[in-house]
Amino acid sequence: MIDLRSDTITRPSDGMRAAMATAVVGDDVYHDDPTVNELEERVASILGKEAAMYVPTGTMSNQIAVRTQTEPGDVVILEATAHIGSHEMGGAAHHSGVTLKRLQGHLGTFTPESVRDVVPVPHPSLPSHLYEPHTLLCLENTHNEAGGTVWDLDLLRSVVSQGRELGLASHLDGARLWNASSATGIDPATYAEPFDTVTVCFSKGLGAPVGSALVGSSALIARARRFKQMFGGGFRQAGIIAAGALYALDNNRERLVEDHRNARRFAEAIAGTKGATVDLDTVHTNIVYFDIEDPARVVDAALAAGVAMLVIDRSRVRAVFHLDVASRDVDTAIGVVARAIDG
Repeated sequence: MIDLRSDTITRPSDGMRAAMATAVVGDDVYHDDPTVNELEERVASILGKEAAMYVPTGTMSNQIAVRTQTEPGDVVILEATAHIGSHEMGGAAHHSGVTLKRLQGHLGTFTPESVRDVVPVPHPSLPSHLYEPHTLLCLENTHNEAGGTVWDLDLLRSVVSQGRELGLASHLDGARLWNASSATGIDPATYAEPFDTVTVCFSKGLGAPVGSALVGSSALIARARRFKQMFGGGFRQAGIIAAGALYALDNNRERLVEDHRNARRFAEAIAGTKGATVDLDTVHTNIVYFDIEDPARVVDAALAAGVAMLVIDRSRVRAVFHLDVASRDVDTAIGVVARAIDG
């Protein structure tokens, strides 16, 4: 089976398994697991922040970031199809009691003007307490729903700067920030620099079996640890899985460009078929979306022939490339999917 459903389905390599098997462990609830502590120090350093906190999932990291930087009744601003709003099961409302204000963007991005337009700035004649507090601005890089697209750095900086001028804290959902950095050559710390908090994942493009991290200032991460515990994220001997994340950082970051090349080759081939449409301008990294009249039929036919993908909606199919997909697998997948499209 060539599994293109997601880059989360990878299995640990022998080297990663060996690192996990020999990891030195403690009790992370007491913050004395040396491998977790090493991972947190390493990630904070890579992203240029003071501190980091290891958590089970990217969703938990994002939700802790929201809770850490808001109070119930606040408004959080984000792009309309952002993961925090579309794929985290209403967590922002449930866990933090906040309202999401969704901006219509382009390829997962939006402008400083769009932020300025939705944040109320009361005239002195009106008391400020008549307006819901807008307190947090969230960006996603790469942007999953837009096709793994990457924010232009200057635009990203200007959006966060506008938010700062309006009194907004900022969070970056960087679940696939490693892909953004690999695609552009821009250091992850450069992308992370404007933000108060940043989420990064180890279980997507980097191929670790478990885990994400939230980074930020020492004060914010100290506050975030309260919510990690509250949300049920307290680990015990988590060094076993943290060792997999450390191995991934050391061994799997540079090879992400291979996934991007494979995705581009697949996208161009599918764009050449008669029945499917691919917007090649959205294929920045390792995710490919294509539109087809009957996506369920195509996905079912491809699966029967050994290639797994996802039906996203009434017209879209998603294919994601990762370290378990070799170049020869791409050739096979192209043939299988093209035949499925032809019917």
